[in-house]
Amino acid sequence: MRKLSIDELNRKSTEEFKSASKIPIVIVLDNVRSMNNIGSVFRTADAFLLEGIYLCGVTATPPHREIQKTALGATESVSWRHFPATIDAVNDLKKEGYTVYAVEQAENSTMLDKLDLSAKKIALVFGNEVSGVEQAIIDTCAACIEIPQYGTKHSINLSVSVGIVVWEICRKLK
Repeated sequence: MRKLSIDELNRKSTEEFKSASKIPIVIVLDNVRSMNNIGSVFRTADAFLLEGIYLCGVTATPPHREIQKTALGATESVSWRHFPATIDAVNDLKKEGYTVYAVEQAENSTMLDKLDLSAKKIALVFGNEVSGVEQAIIDTCAACIEIPQYGTKHSINLSVSVGIVVWEICRKLK
């Protein structure tokens, strides 16, 4: 095996990314406080060629030095919008035909590995690092998706959760 060079990776330019057909997934960040998490979510959205990110409530927006540390330029390629209230973002997505899922540990949640996808356009709501997705938002979602966990913590970093869920849904969509 040989590690590939940067040139061999055939990375898209920012312009090519913006004009490319996207995977119809929007990430909704509900009052996320860590700018490192926000930047990491931008990188994940770029890596998977996602439709975009909705930054809601207290979630910081680019440009910001702390977001850029982990985004590494993905704030320039990935489309994003800010909403003062998460409910407005969710309602907007529903009007645009998205099926909205909260990623949360909840009663009657669907385990990610058991998720059966029939939706063509998907929005995934990820919540605050401490309190998770607000119950009022969960109440408006089609379902809650839960990542199966087997250890003692039952808690995964937000940006890691985004990567796990997006990878699995993209795998199922293909």
